[in-house]
This record gives sequence, C-alpha cells and structure tokens, in this order.
Amino acid sequence: MTLPLPAPGTFYSLWQLPEHYMLVAPDHTILDATDLYLTTTLLERADIVGRDVFDVFPREEQSEWQVLFNSLEYVRQHATAHTMPRIRYDLQRPAAQGGGLEERYWQTTNYPQFDDQGQLQTILLKTEDVTAQHRAEQQAQAIERELLESQERTHFILESLPVMVWTTQPDGAADYFNQRWLNFTGKPMEAETNSGWLDGVHPDDRAGAAAAWRGAYESGEAYQTEYRLRCADGDYRWVLARGIPRRTAEGVVTMWVGCSVDIQDQKLMVLELLQASEEQAALSDQAYQAYQLAQSQRETFYALFQQAPALIGIARGPQHIFEFANPPYYELFATDDIIGRSVLEVVPEAAEQGYIALLDNVYQTGEPFSGKQMPLQLHRRATGQIEERYFDFSYQALREKGQIVGVISFAFDVTELVEARHKLEGLLPQPPAAS
Repeated sequence: MTLPLPAPGTFYSLWQLPEHYMLVAPDHTILDATDLYLTTTLLERADIVGRDVFDVFPREEQSEWQVLFNSLEYVRQHATAHTMPRIRYDLQRPAAQGGGLEERYWQTTNYPQFDDQGQLQTILLKTEDVTAQHRAEQQAQAIERELLESQERTHFILESLPVMVWTTQPDGAADYFNQRWLNFTGKPMEAETNSGWLDGVHPDDRAGAAAAWRGAYESGEAYQTEYRLRCADGDYRWVLARGIPRRTAEGVVTMWVGCSVDIQDQKLMVLELLQASEEQAALSDQAYQAYQLAQSQRETFYALFQQAPALIGIARGPQHIFEFANPPYYELFATDDIIGRSVLEVVPEAAEQGYIALLDNVYQTGEPFSGKQMPLQLHRRATGQIEERYFDFSYQALREKGQIVGVISFAFDVTELVEARHKLEGLLPQPPAAS
C-alpha cells in the first residue's frame, strides 16, 4: 500500500540536518532530502520529491542499483536497519568546475521508521561520502601489494643467485639459508639455523670456522674465511664464506648477510699450477695467502701471482688474448696496456722469433714447453733500441672442465746470469788457432 505524500514543509526539520539524508516510502517514493544531500547531488527538491528513487537515479546510469534495491527490500521485509556494501556513484561536476563526471564512493545505511502501531512508515537513507577513505584504502592496498612484491622479488633474487646465501641475527644465530645452500648440504632449513650449519663443517675445520664467525659478529667487522663443507652426497668441498653486517643510522648491527661460494675447483687448480715447478712450489704459501684475501674466485686466483718474482701471464683462446699479467710482465714490456690484447699485439716481434708458434703448439696439443736461457729481442719503441733478454720459461695449457682454453706462461729473467757467463768466457784464454 502506497502512503500518501506529506504536505510541503512536513519534513522541514529534515532539511537542516548536516548529513546526507533522503527519506523514501516503502514503495521507493522519495519523500524528502536534506539540503546537504541536494547540494552534493546537484538536485532540486521539487525535481525529486514524489518520484520513484530509481527514476531519479535511473538504473541504466547506476551500475549498482541492485545493491540499493536489495537493501531497501531487506528493510521493508525485516523491519530492521541495513548497511549497504560500499558502492560507486559518480557525480556530475558543475560547469564552473569543468563539467564531466567525478568518481565518488558512498556508504549508505537504511533505517526503518515506524508509526504508532509499529507499521513501517518510511525508510531513512543516511549516505556518507567515503571517497577519501576508499582512495586511502586503495593506496594502502597498493602499498601493501608493492611491499609484498618487493618481498617476493627479494626472495626470488636470494633464491636465484648462483651462490649460497645466508642471513643471521645480530648475535650470529643463523635464521635463513637460500635453496642453493640447502641443495648443497641436502639438509632442511631447520637443521641449519642457529648454529646447526656448523655440524656440516669438516671436523678439522669446525673450530676455526666457529672462531672466525664468532670474532666477526662480536667485533662487527666484515667476515671472510674458508672451510670444507659436507655435500649432500657425503663428500666435503671447500667453500669461501663472506659476510657483512647491516647497520642502523646509529651504527647498531641489525642483521648479517653473507654468501658462500664453492671454490673446490679453484683450490685444485691452484695446487696444480703451484706444483708445475720448484719455483712455483716455493711461492705456494705466499700466493695462497693472497688468494684467501681476494674478493672473488677469479680475482682470488690471479692474486696468487701478483707478488711472484717470476713473470706470469695467462692468454686465453687461439688468438692468445691476455686476461692476466702480473707486475713483472708490465715492467718487461714497458706498457700498462696488456689485458684484452693479444700476445702478437703486445709483442709483435715474438712472431718472427718463434714464440707465437710455440704458443700455438701448446694450445693445440696440450703438450707443455720449457726452455732454458731463451733469447728474446725486445723492440723498445720509446727509444727505438733493440734490447736482448734471456729467460728460463715454460708454457703450460690452461684447462677448464677438461678442455684447453688458454696457455699459462712462467718465466724467469736470467739475462744477468747469461751476460755474466759471457763476460767470464771472454776472460778465459782462448785455445790457439790450428796451424
């Protein structure tokens, strides 16, 4: 049954309420609305009073009209208040503000109003503009998504790095190992956290590894050490472990992050190289100390030869491109431009003196070459002079995974020894000429 419309002015007091209110009959006829509601929606009271709410807000323009309809029906059927889900209803901007629709979001609660007999008389719609709240929530959700994405990205990076990554609490207790570490050791995360990782360290290295790590987190200094770590198959392999502390602006350590690298192959290669000759073997202790302090596997490998009194160089590929030369090499050829250039570019005269052919043969066959007091005539381009030097040297094939990839040269300058011998020979009496 449709209630008769109230006479104008009946709801005058409703007009002045400082909220967005609209009063409708149970059959959806609009009875009145507050001034604030009309101002916000750019409607006139005379244009809406007495009309069906879904005529004023046409269904084809209100994509969520069903939400409002269902709520009004709920109030009508159950005679109890109902709060609608948040809906979007865009408002027309005034022409002075450029016109067009402005995206807005609303939260509406519909309250039943009863007569003296307890019969539903009207429904009061209290609508709140929650656009700012909606946008704030959207922003918060976006920030939360970005945070989650950042966390997932960080986790992906840690799991994808080609090294074993770990983190610890400020007191040194391990709390995370990436999958590469767990695959290496074959143990679950819970077995490695706290100090569980030490159980996998070789018994002969365990005390040293523990002491090195304890000294690091107690001092707050960067950490680096080597030890043998048990693999999933039960064998032990050498690893190089490095860790650094993360600090607050005040310098307080909040966590440690580090990585461990399998250096077993590098260890074996170093030993093979240092066993090549008596002179190299004598350098073993000094060179390997430099190796322990290097920043990466390749840099570590090269550091073995930096302080060696011999000339040591590594040329890679069939073109013999220098990838390493120690300081005596630079001094001999009087240039600072060696790495990345071929032997032929650095020492063009080596070709006509047969040294390039020797390199080619070692690279192609893998057979080492050794020579004693071999002469090398160097063209000093700065002065235009030819300088003759003598060397005891050897070429050895550099292998990676069983394949020859380059040539390592070891040379000792014996020029002074040869010249001294020549002088001594010149002082000796010469045999008489045959008559």
